[in-house]
Amino acid sequence: MNEDNFKAELAKVANKVENSLKVALNDQDQSTLELIEGMRLASLDGGKRIRPFLVHASSALFSSDPQLVEATALAIECIHCYSLVHDDLPSMDNDELRRGRPTVWKAKGEATAVLTGDALQALAFELISANATPANALIKAQLVNELAKAAGKTGMVAGQIRDLAAEQATDPASFADVIQIHAQKTGALIAFASQAGAIIGGADHHARAALNLYGEKLGLAFQLKDDLLDVVGTATDLGKTPGKDEASGKATLVSALGIEKAHTFLENLHDGALYALEPFGERAEMLRQMARFVCKRQN
Repeated sequence: MNEDNFKAELAKVANKVENSLKVALNDQDQSTLELIEGMRLASLDGGKRIRPFLVHASSALFSSDPQLVEATALAIECIHCYSLVHDDLPSMDNDELRRGRPTVWKAKGEATAVLTGDALQALAFELISANATPANALIKAQLVNELAKAAGKTGMVAGQIRDLAAEQATDPASFADVIQIHAQKTGALIAFASQAGAIIGGADHHARAALNLYGEKLGLAFQLKDDLLDVVGTATDLGKTPGKDEASGKATLVSALGIEKAHTFLENLHDGALYALEPFGERAEMLRQMARFVCKRQN
């Protein structure tokens, strides 16, 4: 598979997610219109949809229920979008620009932004658990459980609170501290997306462990590349304000390692992600292409 084919598949998944989100957020109740508009602003017309793509690509390795694959892909994007809405709040990162447009709190106010994030989080679990049958109830329960752990107090939210604490700390965060922050804040959700296909397909422990390892490496690589782009990127390229990590004293791998060593570490993470995919042979080429894409992207 060449790079053009990969990008076509990535765009195909992104388009599918976009259309499904439009259907899910097609509410016409005027009393909640402000909330729905906030959810649309947070989730539509934005992002590469990398996490949904990982769900689809990992599911292709197994015999998986297409409807459950799509629901899970949509759910994880809702969780991701909710996290961005809350991250942008003045009490968190205080960002006014996201994906080249005003953040939800800037456009709709802080209260609506908080409720927008809450609603997107709830929608994620509604999407996965809907229409359970005796045949898929256990798989749906496993997906809900793993997604909750990846998003909650041992995953993404834990990483966020550690990140905020590091900003206020007197001493700079150590390399190990930054790794833990990123592994939870960014890596946990990407690791779940990477192994979701194995869960849906009823794969064994070894397959799930291999895909989880791939996702952990990919998640750290994604965040490290973000940190590097924050140093060298522009607002036009990134669709958000660059240079904020250093200005706010954020704990990043770039600040812990320096730019040169950070690039070397990024290469090591890329190689580690590819190594984790070896048990799947050529069937995992789509996931290999994603690792290359994450490490070489410019926004």
